[in-house]
Amino acid sequence: MLRYLAIATMTLLLDQLSKWSALSYLQLGMPEPVLPFMNWLLLFNPGAAFSFLAQGSGWQRWFFTILGLVASIYILILLRKNLSEKLLCIALSLILGGALGNGLDRIMYGAVVDFIDLHYGNWHWPAFNIADSAICIGAALIILGELRKAFGKSTHSH
Repeated sequence: MLRYLAIATMTLLLDQLSKWSALSYLQLGMPEPVLPFMNWLLLFNPGAAFSFLAQGSGWQRWFFTILGLVASIYILILLRKNLSEKLLCIALSLILGGALGNGLDRIMYGAVVDFIDLHYGNWHWPAFNIADSAICIGAALIILGELRKAFGKSTHSH
């Protein structure tokens, strides 16, 4: 269990360090080119993924904070119950670290700090951060694990 809590903690620390750096060195809304397809761009997202509910009157700050904390507790329960499934536990650890990172932002700033801006020409992917990346990678690993189980069972059962 400690190994997986360490992964979550490292994810949280990396996320918060990168956000501290963005807050310290970037100006709000002013893109800083990094690569031809990527900028550093400091933004605050009071909503959820892809700015869902960002236009709310402020209630969403506490709703998503509480939702993140409840999800984190549930993830800890899942980790404890599934310690024998290494890939699942790594995935849950990444999601846990990301959820805590974005939750901490909501408590401290009232919104999630985003700073990675991927683009192609004039098309921009919604800005995101390390926590968002960890959550997406964790979700992808869960899907991969479930696909491996499903296809593994189907080939052996015939």
